[in-house]
Amino acid sequence: MQLDVNGRKREIAVPEDTPLLWVLRDELQLLGTKFGCGIAQCGACTVHVDGRPVRSCVTKVGTLGAAKITTIEGLAGRVPEAVQNAWREIDVPQCGYCQSGQVMSAVALLTKNAKPTEADVESAMRGNVCRCATYQRIRTAILNASEAMGD
Repeated sequence: MQLDVNGRKREIAVPEDTPLLWVLRDELQLLGTKFGCGIAQCGACTVHVDGRPVRSCVTKVGTLGAAKITTIEGLAGRVPEAVQNAWREIDVPQCGYCQSGQVMSAVALLTKNAKPTEADVESAMRGNVCRCATYQRIRTAILNASEAMGD
């Protein structure tokens, strides 16, 4: 089957019920997307499918069809740059394991809603777990990224 990953058509030969996470990591060597829980509860495996954040650990490749998949490696543009800069400016990560999923969820939020309230941020990020509990820095970085984008 063929997948559109980070703007490139990629041929893969795996069973249709293979989770997208394992195709990304094992078949395509895109290692930025992490395995956390395997049951869509922690958000470490978050990628974008047609611009929406999804948990790749439970997304079967056979369900994707012609969808456009974006991983942390494929993020580019104004919103991702604002988020990544905000992350660096206040040194969000500690261990960093969850950060690709956190960034993917933050980019999806700010792409949809460039001026979120704190409640909007809380709601959008609710499914992303941080073992180091850097939630306050994550919220601050998202709000800072929103401010930096202007609009």
